Amino acid sequence: METTTKKQQLLKIIYEKLEQAYEDTLEDIIELLDIRKQEDEEDIQSFEEAKNEPRIPWEQVKREIGL
Repeated sequence: METTTKKQQLLKIIYEKLEQAYEDTLEDIIELLDIRKQEDEEDIQSFEEAKNEPRIPWEQVKREIGL
């Protein structure tokens, strides 16, 4: 419950800031969010590949990706 409330507060603050932002700033934000999403997808793919790679010890994989 606490996480949901905090997320709602953050979204409210973000929305207020976005309402005041210039168009090029909004475009930059979209680009950054897209980059972040792509990086997350690449991390997940690397994680799955490493998890299934028998030559790399699983403990080493977890250390390298920060688990």
